[in-house]
Amino acid sequence: MRKILVFLLAATILAVSACSQQKPEKNDELVFVQGGTFKNKKSNYYGKSITISNFYIGKYEVTQKEWMEVMGSNPSGFQGDDLPVEMVSWYDVIEYCNKRSIQEGLEPYYNIDKSKKDPNNKSENDNVKWTVTINEDANGYRLPTEAEWEYAAGGGRMSKSYTYSGSNRADEVTWYWRNAGDKYLSGDWNWPAIENNKNKTRSIGDKKPNELGLYDMSGNVREWCWDWYGDKPDSNSDGGSFRVVKGGGWIGDINSSEVSFRGKFEANGFGPDQGFRVSRSE
Repeated sequence: MRKILVFLLAATILAVSACSQQKPEKNDELVFVQGGTFKNKKSNYYGKSITISNFYIGKYEVTQKEWMEVMGSNPSGFQGDDLPVEMVSWYDVIEYCNKRSIQEGLEPYYNIDKSKKDPNNKSENDNVKWTVTINEDANGYRLPTEAEWEYAAGGGRMSKSYTYSGSNRADEVTWYWRNAGDKYLSGDWNWPAIENNKNKTRSIGDKKPNELGLYDMSGNVREWCWDWYGDKPDSNSDGGSFRVVKGGGWIGDINSSEVSFRGKFEANGFGPDQGFRVSRSE
């Protein structure tokens, strides 16, 4: 009898192990990204004298479960613990980063002054305009810079110069307007077709990862970055009307899921395809 029990236990362990190898565990694990110059030949930064320092970035987009554990409510239009949080503004995610840092005993990365309008914010539609500055030496959670995001999405030092994050074949790594609904859509981008197809966000980690083991950096939801949107990706603008968003989303056409694509959104903007992933400094 004892031998039978031992055999059954071993079989159960093997079965669980096999399942875990088939599909990644969905958690908030951070991936270490070794810094360097850009190897991805399709990157906006390739061939430029820009070096990225070591940093950490989320293996997955921040989920609704993670958001709820920190913020206490869920603004998302598509509900599900393993779905990426959406309908969050740049200000929302800055607050999330600080609150999560405090919750985990880390030093908050951002100084948020809600009483002072940011003079560098040129938007005519943003009525929030909090003044946000950084604590460079803090170990807390933060948004990646545009350059960090593109370096990580492009595979870092391990880059194979893919067009999308992890592949040259969009459907291997990307949830976008053609494949994020009940059936695969063809023809030109068409909102009524997208709506009728019941397109939506998808659970994190269901597509192939990129060279660094990062999931969904192309498609699913667009991801907020720290930077102001300037005319060039390396302009280091101190102000503007928009913040950078990267990666494309389930609504977007396939070109917006390219590693090099530069999106923009006003900081107070939010939508059902707008989310983020966290970073931390080394």
